Amino acid sequence: MSPQPIIEIRELTKIYKGTEEPAIRSISLDIYPKEIFGLLGPNGAGKTTTISILCGLFPATKGKVTIDGLDIHSQTEKIKQIIGVVPQDIALYPTLTGRENLAFFGNMYGLSGSLLRERIDHYLHEFGLEKHAHKLVSKYSGGMKRRVNLIAGLLHDPKILFLDEPTVGIDVQSRVVILEYLKELNRKGVTIIYTSHYMEEAEHLCSRVAIIDRGNIISMGNPKELLEGHPEFKNLENIFIHLTGKDMRD
Repeated sequence: MSPQPIIEIRELTKIYKGTEEPAIRSISLDIYPKEIFGLLGPNGAGKTTTISILCGLFPATKGKVTIDGLDIHSQTEKIKQIIGVVPQDIALYPTLTGRENLAFFGNMYGLSGSLLRERIDHYLHEFGLEKHAHKLVSKYSGGMKRRVNLIAGLLHDPKILFLDEPTVGIDVQSRVVILEYLKELNRKGVTIIYTSHYMEEAEHLCSRVAIIDRGNIISMGNPKELLEGHPEFKNLENIFIHLTGKDMRD
């Protein structure tokens, strides 16, 4: 018997005001508990729009989404209590220290006192940031900012974690630290939904992937299945280019 999906998406469409073409077009898919699900696509494919709707940041034009049995339209506040969100853009205050940023976001999640301090200490240690905790974020490297950005989405122990390009533009060491920690979180039962441009990374990290282009899901399965279905290609990146084309995207 198949497990019940933790996220159900049905006929999801988004048309932005002032545009004629949908950003996403009648997307339907299920994501299951304890998956690392990769949403892969070129620039402008609809990845960030899809993640933003699932996180309750703005409404869909039409369609239905349930997350852990909760309706995204009518139960958004309950959904926000069980999800963590790590946006593509660094969502930190540059004039605050790393620790001050984390205290702020922890308070936003309703955490305080010794519990919040213990969690901040734990994550700063896990991500190798202890000695930088009292530096202004404006002085951090790109990789350090990415690590703090991730911690901010983890402080409240979410059941489901959304990550939009969490390793874009960072050094190899920071990328390894982030990816290894995501694997550990997943082993502990956290469901992860992840967007990326890095096909090799997704091939080794994700239990299943969906390739999205021009607002449509054009292929889906676990990386091994996709490779077996395209034996003429040696890796996921070759399949991705074959399906989405070589044209440059804005």
